[in-house]
Amino acid sequence: MKTLIIASLAILLSAAAIQAQEEYASVKQDVAKANKEGGITKKEKREERKALRKLEGPQPSYQSREHFEDDFDKASDVHWKRTKYFDEATFVQDGQKMTAFYDYKNELVGTTQVKSFTNLPATAQQFINKKYKDAHVGKVILFNDNEINETDMLLYNHQFDDEDNYFVELQQGTKDIVLQVDMSGEVSFFTTMQ
Repeated sequence: MKTLIIASLAILLSAAAIQAQEEYASVKQDVAKANKEGGITKKEKREERKALRKLEGPQPSYQSREHFEDDFDKASDVHWKRTKYFDEATFVQDGQKMTAFYDYKNELVGTTQVKSFTNLPATAQQFINKKYKDAHVGKVILFNDNEINETDMLLYNHQFDDEDNYFVELQQGTKDIVLQVDMSGEVSFFTTMQ
């Protein structure tokens, strides 16, 4: 009798395990399908966001200027310009020349400032020196993202996800390229300069 009960339980547990595996496989396929479809939707949304970001008129907005005064109350030597996608304020704060970028909602997207090659993480310096040893290092720019704002940034006419990054200009023969370096020192090709 005990053998019959144990055998029945074993069969029941095996059936439950098989059913759970089948449900897991089905859910996994659904997630993979949703991710694949989501990737397309994300790309489409990014293109829509880019179109929505275009600014109207030639002058920086009053609201961007007001937000700038709140964000950088100690700024001096402030110069404004409007580009296709951003109101840009170039200024000096704490002895550093910076540029602040404000989007179509008049919110701070982030700032840039010129840095030196030695400001890059050590692993990035080593990688660039090894892989691009014949290249001349030009300008190094630090983009400091405003984490509160979801608007992506546009540098070198190339859009990228909004996160802190260095951008390193290199001249290699007749070719000018830009590398992107994240804060952990990972280096990737960003774009070719024209």
